[in-house]
Amino acid sequence: MNHEYMKMAISEAMDGIQNGHGGPFGTVIVKDGEVVGRGHNRVLVDSDPTAHGEITAIRNACRRLGTHDLKGCTLYTTGEPCHMCLCACMWANISKVYYGCTIADNGMIGFRDDKFDKIFGGRDKLGDFMSELDRDECIRLFEEYLAMSHKIY
Repeated sequence: MNHEYMKMAISEAMDGIQNGHGGPFGTVIVKDGEVVGRGHNRVLVDSDPTAHGEITAIRNACRRLGTHDLKGCTLYTTGEPCHMCLCACMWANISKVYYGCTIADNGMIGFRDDKFDKIFGGRDKLGDFMSELDRDECIRLFEEYLAMSHKIY
């Protein structure tokens, strides 16, 4: 785990929310100590409900590396992945996920992740695939997002 990578994910999220791209979700993907992908929530700017931070970072990493297989990569993201993003991480063979804010935190700022979590569940079966990291720093990001004028979706 590396706190610098989470700081980069927070910076990526800030860029997105300051430009009105979507929610406060930023992601970086690291392989062998190098950032190979980055992205942030682009749901609003792209008119694409699947353009979550993790998805945009996975797409970016795959393009940069010229592969669909991100085996050996670690993903750092500001909010615990929703089920769509969690499954995308697994399909991409990402080895480890670190997240800042929890599913409950995502709900506190207006996102419906908890609704889908109740339907699909199963996070208890993931073992150590996901771990919380730097929640306090990510909570501050979420608080900044709440204080901003933003579209709820």
